[in-house]
Amino acid sequence: MRTLFVIIALTLYLSGNFYVFYRLWQAFPWHAPLLKWGLVLGGTLLVTSMILSFLLSGALPGWLTGALYAVGTTWIFVFFYLLLATVARDIFLLTNHLWHFTTVSPRVSYAIMASVVAAVLVAGHLRYLAKDRVELIAETGKTAGNGLTLVFISDLHLGHGIGALELARWVDLINAEHPDAVLIGGDIIDNDIRPVEAGGAAEWLRKIQAPLGVYACPGNHEYISGVERSLRFISGAGVNVLRDTVVEVGNAFLLVGRDDRSNPRRAALSALLEGRDRSLPIIVLDHQPMQLDEAARAGIDLQLSGHTHHGQVWPISWITSFLYELPHGYLRKGNTGIYVTSGIGLWGGKFRIGTRSEYVVIHLR
Repeated sequence: MRTLFVIIALTLYLSGNFYVFYRLWQAFPWHAPLLKWGLVLGGTLLVTSMILSFLLSGALPGWLTGALYAVGTTWIFVFFYLLLATVARDIFLLTNHLWHFTTVSPRVSYAIMASVVAAVLVAGHLRYLAKDRVELIAETGKTAGNGLTLVFISDLHLGHGIGALELARWVDLINAEHPDAVLIGGDIIDNDIRPVEAGGAAEWLRKIQAPLGVYACPGNHEYISGVERSLRFISGAGVNVLRDTVVEVGNAFLLVGRDDRSNPRRAALSALLEGRDRSLPIIVLDHQPMQLDEAARAGIDLQLSGHTHHGQVWPISWITSFLYELPHGYLRKGNTGIYVTSGIGLWGGKFRIGTRSEYVVIHLR
């Protein structure tokens, strides 16, 4: 099934790119063959660069793999909006041909299309750079932990696209909150652990200041990048990795770190909590926000999840809203509060369109 999905996705991706570049080819004047063949060569590089970064990552120098990955994953989002704009343009030209409600040349329509797409992508990149601070009051009904401040982040996706310089800015934001503890909801690593090991990320993770510690659960991308090696790196960077593990943090609250759903044999939440002191607030880190009723049945005070990115860009956010009961934000089920973050980082191209990158400041009450 996974192979079939990859084949279908790759076919759609290549077909969509052919459609977009064919339309662009038509827009170039016939007396400019160099421009047309430049378009073909440039398009081939853009379309294949991400594929090459995965297929040849072990054979290429790290800087070249990173460059291909950055170009290819950025192009996916550029292509997506060019595809939407090209379809919209063709529909407009067809209806205009039928009803003649305006006069516009094809080249002018392409210029308008390109300008709109460029403006949307520039705005989306700036939106990504601006990290939103979300404040959450978590009422537990329990006296333990009262007054503590926690910072919750998820989906850092450190790797070829996001490196130590960005992580350093995020650490500054976290430390400015003077948190008692920092919680990370998985996907610290992106697709490949090697650029993270070589890029100085560990040094910055160790600079997170939290007297009660820094804790993380695994995400699906830790499995993609090699779960044992990834979790070894994260632990070595001073982060307490909770993989189907429960710890008591500062005599103030119980913290449950669930393994990711990528592990089909992960422990049930009820089994992890069996025999535990329920007079303390119980906080769960679970990367993927699935089966939220399980947390409510288990009597959890607060579950923190990520994974969805809230779709990252519109209209993919509509898809995550369909797939997940809670794609982003806060929900209360009985006595259980659940927060799903859209993530401080993201996958691939650095655009946030209709969504946001955020970090969550939680006050226990």
